[in-house]
Amino acid sequence: MLERAEDTPAGVDAVKAIGTVTKSDYETVVEPLVDAARREGRRIRILCEIGPEFRSFTPGAGWEDLKVGIGALRLFEGCAVVTDIAWIRESTRLVSFLTPCPVRLFDIQEREEALRWLESLPEGPGISHRLLNEPPVLVVEVEQPLRAADFDALTLTADNWLATHAELAGVVIHVREFPGWENIGGLIRHVRFVRDHHRRIGRIALAADSRAASLVPQLANHFVQAEVRRFGYDELDEALAWAAGSPDEPAGAGRTG
Repeated sequence: MLERAEDTPAGVDAVKAIGTVTKSDYETVVEPLVDAARREGRRIRILCEIGPEFRSFTPGAGWEDLKVGIGALRLFEGCAVVTDIAWIRESTRLVSFLTPCPVRLFDIQEREEALRWLESLPEGPGISHRLLNEPPVLVVEVEQPLRAADFDALTLTADNWLATHAELAGVVIHVREFPGWENIGGLIRHVRFVRDHHRRIGRIALAADSRAASLVPQLANHFVQAEVRRFGYDELDEALAWAAGSPDEPAGAGRTG
């Protein structure tokens, strides 16, 4: 069976697997949790505790787990799996990179640590962005590994502008050290954002100190139509001026590689 735990901080849900978990357990415990989150317009941070009392999942439970997961992927903001069972830990490691939300494993005695981790997750997108209107430049500040939710937010801002305008003058990405992607969901959404928007962006400025950042413009020029130029992390003002199409910077001077 599955049972809800009530000893959790506000904003965190918890379920515990005991004995044999069946399809009806998902229908009576997990599906109402997901439905409530949809009604309330909130994201789900969930702790899944699978202790020594657990025995097995029935085939029907496995199918229901997959069905619920696929239907509610975007609702999940974080998942902590608390277990000492080897095959569940290994399975979780294999699938965690494929999920759009962060998934972290904890030992049974680390339950309180798992709850604190869920509480500490940032609300909403992990990066910040703002749109400067004159001329239109989208400024993206990156501090944490990129998540799918980040690109949902960027897409909403960009699409709202592009619904009534021909293009964005530029995008400025401000990052001291590129943190990578949280998982494959973030990478896929990143690629999709570039695919859907690069033809309507004039210039892309990367203001970063990372040694790896020097390779980005050369690589990006093979995949996007926008002009690309790298600046130092402390050269944000120069990057903004160039991305906006500063008249004292000829258009062709921005392309690197």
